[in-house]
Amino acid sequence: MDARSSASRTHTPARPVLEGPDIARMLTRIAHEIVERAKGADDVVLLGIPTRGVFLARRLAAKLEEITGRAIPVGSLDITMYRDDLRLGPARTLARTEIPTDGIEGRLVLLVDDVLFSGRTIRAALDALGDIGRPRAVQLAVLVDRGHRELPIRADYVGKNLPTSLREAVKVQLTEEDGRDAVLLGLRSAPSRPGSDVESPAAEPTAPAGER
Repeated sequence: MDARSSASRTHTPARPVLEGPDIARMLTRIAHEIVERAKGADDVVLLGIPTRGVFLARRLAAKLEEITGRAIPVGSLDITMYRDDLRLGPARTLARTEIPTDGIEGRLVLLVDDVLFSGRTIRAALDALGDIGRPRAVQLAVLVDRGHRELPIRADYVGKNLPTSLREAVKVQLTEEDGRDAVLLGLRSAPSRPGSDVESPAAEPTAPAGER
């Protein structure tokens, strides 16, 4: 392949593989699955992983409330200081950890994230959770599972399994952060570092990496 062909492929625009209505249907389905598997979701606590995981957790909490008629505790879990790649890149901005008033002791904690990739973000989330309390059980809900796991981690609830190559990047856009709901698939602008679960930006220059 000549240089011009390579450059052309690098700048291929990211294409949407899911739109807003698809995402809404997936979250509704996941909410019903949670109620069924958790036997009513009486002791469920949702913790979103910043940034987009927090927005997804809040949406799931709203759908669960519609189904059960009860308010579902929802918060956020920052995993920045628990990452195993802190020394491999620039300093990261700390996000917020917000634990619901009743805490997580003895509760079913449902971690929520946008994209599941290597699994290293979820490993960090489990470490962070262990410093906060001892839940009865921990489950994981993700909007997109793109495969390529580096750790033995599996999501309990998945919006869509999206087969990808390591040359591709997946980007979730949500209205709260990006002005629209969509899942974009494009080529990486550069290869990720070995062992890292954070991707280089997607081919679309305005779409920062959002997968782990």
